[in-house]
Amino acid sequence: MSDTRLGFVGVVVEERCRAEDVNRILSAYGEIIRGRIGIPEKDTGLAVIGLIVEGTNEQVGALTGKLGNLSGVTVKSALTAKKLERTIDL
Repeated sequence: MSDTRLGFVGVVVEERCRAEDVNRILSAYGEIIRGRIGIPEKDTGLAVIGLIVEGTNEQVGALTGKLGNLSGVTVKSALTAKKLERTIDL
């Protein structure tokens, strides 16, 4: 049985200088990111990023942990309680 879950990760970037670091981490976890929307606020330098993710608790935790360790970056996540079961049709 798979422990893959669907969820949401919200990222607030308060320091624009962290954008490159954030994007590098997101790229490294691209296999679990199903959707992404980013809203930059040019006047204040703030940005909000919303991610739809599909992965294990460990994968999502690793992603959010790395993002949350960046100064000027705040991260919140929520995952479904129900595990997803995937079958591959050949």
